[in-house]
Amino acid sequence: MTLIHDFETLQKALAKQAGDGKTIALVPTMGALHAGHGSLISKAQEIADFVVVSIFVNPAQFGKNEDFSSYPRTLEADVKFASAQGADVIYAPDADDVYPEGFSTSVSAGKISTILCGKFRPGHFDGVATIVTKLLLRTMPHIAIFGIKDYQQLCVIERVTQDLDIPVEIVPVATMREDDGLALSSRNAYLSASERETAPFLYETLNNVAREIKYSGVSEALAKGTADLTAKGFKVDYLELCDATTLEPLQKPQEDARLLAAAWLGKTRLIDNIAI
Repeated sequence: MTLIHDFETLQKALAKQAGDGKTIALVPTMGALHAGHGSLISKAQEIADFVVVSIFVNPAQFGKNEDFSSYPRTLEADVKFASAQGADVIYAPDADDVYPEGFSTSVSAGKISTILCGKFRPGHFDGVATIVTKLLLRTMPHIAIFGIKDYQQLCVIERVTQDLDIPVEIVPVATMREDDGLALSSRNAYLSASERETAPFLYETLNNVAREIKYSGVSEALAKGTADLTAKGFKVDYLELCDATTLEPLQKPQEDARLLAAAWLGKTRLIDNIAI
């Protein structure tokens, strides 16, 4: 495993692999790696010859009052974890390497970036789209791996790579969960002990709403789910049934649909989603 901090060294390392005809996979992360990231690295190993894990806490995707300064930064532990999982290169650039003086370009996926989480975190997905585009252009992988837990992010990246003709296959990987159903997330570390006990109710509610939709209709099921979460102490940003590709809200179930939620529990914002 090689730890690389600068673009020039990365280019040289990957040029050799490409010259040898190896299939390259990129796993973009913000660090604070956990078993969910491990599943992404494992998938990359399964389908590619050479695996690059990027670690970069991207300032462009954090709002003014969000947790950029407090987001966990655990590079030493992350390097050990990714190495143990089989990563070949860890690319951990500094902010000045990614966004040099004078940098002024932004990538946007349009409407899909402004709904759901985009409504509550304006500019967030433009920051995501910009950094992922840069990482894809810097690594030129054949494959890029993303978790389904961040479903809207996955949709944004699929839209950007399709619209900009970036020659990469986007491979989604299923959400990893704790035994009680809570989706793995680096931000789970923010939960207090009592909040951690309550947090799995978000996933439970998604499943309850998915069942309820079949009997009482979409709007009624969503309203009940929102009320149930609120009663448990969540502050709900949204609970929506959406088209799985466009993320447009649905008034009735369809074959290709996704149920998505975002809610605050104390100071922690949790997101989750399921297919229905």
